[in-house]
Amino acid sequence: MIHSGEFENPLGSATVPIYQTSTFIFENADHGAKCFSGEDDGFIYTRIGNPTIHALETLVADLESGCGGIATSSGMAAVNTIYMALLSKGDHMISSAAVYGPSRVVMEQHWSRFGVESSFVNTANLAEIEAAIRPNTRMLYVETPANPTMDITDLKACADLAKRHNMLLIVDNTFSSPYLQRPLELGADVVFHSMTKFLNGHADIVAGMIVAKEKTLESKLRSMMITLGCNMDPHQAYMVIRGIKTLGIRIDKAQQSAMKIADFLENHPKVAWVKYPGLASHPQHELAKTQMDGFGSMISFELKGGLPAGKILMNHVQVAILAVSLGGVETLIQHPASMTHSKVSHEAKLKAGITDGLVRYSVGIEDVDDLIEDLEQGLASI
Repeated sequence: MIHSGEFENPLGSATVPIYQTSTFIFENADHGAKCFSGEDDGFIYTRIGNPTIHALETLVADLESGCGGIATSSGMAAVNTIYMALLSKGDHMISSAAVYGPSRVVMEQHWSRFGVESSFVNTANLAEIEAAIRPNTRMLYVETPANPTMDITDLKACADLAKRHNMLLIVDNTFSSPYLQRPLELGADVVFHSMTKFLNGHADIVAGMIVAKEKTLESKLRSMMITLGCNMDPHQAYMVIRGIKTLGIRIDKAQQSAMKIADFLENHPKVAWVKYPGLASHPQHELAKTQMDGFGSMISFELKGGLPAGKILMNHVQVAILAVSLGGVETLIQHPASMTHSKVSHEAKLKAGITDGLVRYSVGIEDVDDLIEDLEQGLASI
């Protein structure tokens, strides 16, 4: 996390420099021609490649055990690059039903207009995946832990299933980061992140990253990103590199607190249920122990008073911030059904387990006693 990421360093800079330039000077006309033909790997134009961005791409690819990274301007830019590069008219995709809302909405409302078909199932249940497979199924798209239900999908089992049916396994690893889970090592073909979240970790940058296991896929995805023009800015890349240096200590602190908070919530008389992979009550707790290197810092729960009680809690917390996003140094609380997943149909939300009363809580690095006291006084207001 601290030392990966290759970059040319003629002046001995201790950090990756920001190459804030749109274009690059060629040594001569022949050098320019060789750069465009691929005979020389020199930089041409920042939409195509940039030293600062390349350092970040190399860093995340190293962390994910991939052959190469493709940095994008946002997490959704990564999603759409994957869809456009790997799906064609008439193809079918199977996805986790509980997945980041816009990732689902863009497929159902927009990619469907171009003849791409999709099915959204509970990917934690392999039988549901198998039942959804069609002759034209080309992609299995999984988010684990799922957003916002915290369901865990068995990545090794999905990789085996995908291979048997000639599908690509794509994994959204945003909730875990490569610090806790490395899907490519478990058989996935492509992994991606909204780097806005844990990788950057400071709520000040929007960014995405795609990492492929093999060069053929990496080349296909990179070519599509360049064509779409959803490249990252060099300053964005510099900020994310800086954020990744503290990824480990941030996650260690946050997930240590999350375990205590999940236990507090599970034993509170006003709480109906809690979903956190570290709790023995989580349906896939044993799978999480084998698939992940830690349980993370995302918690979903519902109060016995349902949505009205949840609103009171969200309006009364004083340390946690009422805002969307996750994975930052600050603790965030939000209501998925009316916020991040508001564009998903009510029926689809219920089928995915996204109830109206579900509250999503992203634990930050504040003092855990302060966070528990904050929740305690918020719950007392109900």
